[in-house]
Amino acid sequence: MADITLHIDEETTQEDRKGICDKLLNLPGVMTVSCRDKHGHLIVVEYDPTAINPKDFVETAKQCGYHSELIAML
Repeated sequence: MADITLHIDEETTQEDRKGICDKLLNLPGVMTVSCRDKHGHLIVVEYDPTAINPKDFVETAKQCGYHSELIAML
């Protein structure tokens, strides 16, 4: 398992974030997705790196109409 943070560039509402999180959770290899209202532009994704490429998270955000980038956890 691995964790990575997806940074959403645009302002989002709680409903927007729920939509993004739901789409991320439907991707193969994604185990959990969390987002806190206090840091609404950050979404933490726990995933199986043998099953999915994190670039797919950026693509999913793009399909939802948002610009994003990955922030690796060290």
